[in-house]
Amino acid sequence: MTKRKKRREFPPLTDPDKLERFARARDRIIVFEERERHGIGMQMEKTLHAVLKCYKDPDPDHHEIPVEGYIADIYSEQGIIEIQTAHLGNLRAKLDTFLPLFPVRVVYPIAHRKRVIWIDPDTGEQAENNLSTHIGTYYTAFRELYRIRPYLTRPGLTLELLLIDLEEYRIKDGWSRDRKRGSHRFDTIPVQLRGELVLERPEDYMQLVPEDLPEPFTAADFAAAAGIPRALASTVMLLLTETGTVLRVGKQGRAWLYRLAEF
Repeated sequence: MTKRKKRREFPPLTDPDKLERFARARDRIIVFEERERHGIGMQMEKTLHAVLKCYKDPDPDHHEIPVEGYIADIYSEQGIIEIQTAHLGNLRAKLDTFLPLFPVRVVYPIAHRKRVIWIDPDTGEQAENNLSTHIGTYYTAFRELYRIRPYLTRPGLTLELLLIDLEEYRIKDGWSRDRKRGSHRFDTIPVQLRGELVLERPEDYMQLVPEDLPEPFTAADFAAAAGIPRALASTVMLLLTETGTVLRVGKQGRAWLYRLAEF
């Protein structure tokens, strides 16, 4: 059995302009605009979505624009930007409509480090908070990317994956004794932008291939080199094959063998 290595680290985002723009967007939404929060369950747009929309385009005249029967998160002369914080499969109908007409950038945030803050549903008071042991990486997004895999090679589509440290506020209304299991998420607050990965062409996906990967290699080899679970590596390999980033070149027992495409 191939032994999994330590989780692969990606270079952090160090672009001062992007980091400053993200901080301004976060402060504008959370601090200065006093968004509607009149009580639990009373928000309109969720905070993470609003911050990312402001980060990608601070001009509110470009936000929530009717386009071909749908509402585009951002529409300008550069094209359409869709902020999707979960369930990428819900974008399929929009992509079918938008892509023949406009370039589309899909922005998908990934929780890098997440602190969970619990809210008492009766008093609204914040209780203890817990730092999640899970650390999200760009590979985390592939379970969602699988839902739009037919679109990954469509002309005009760009994916922007963002690693973000988050604070998640949850209502302590679950069914377990501590009321955490089965609880509901109230809101997610972005704290800091940690990384950015832009995927537009097959060669862009090469950023996800570990440097010390032998050739040919199996999904198990990829999992070990990237430090991710074997099941997730299988999904990654499927999408890298569909984008033309890697090629199947045979089998080793029941496992597919792959090599990198030449660009």
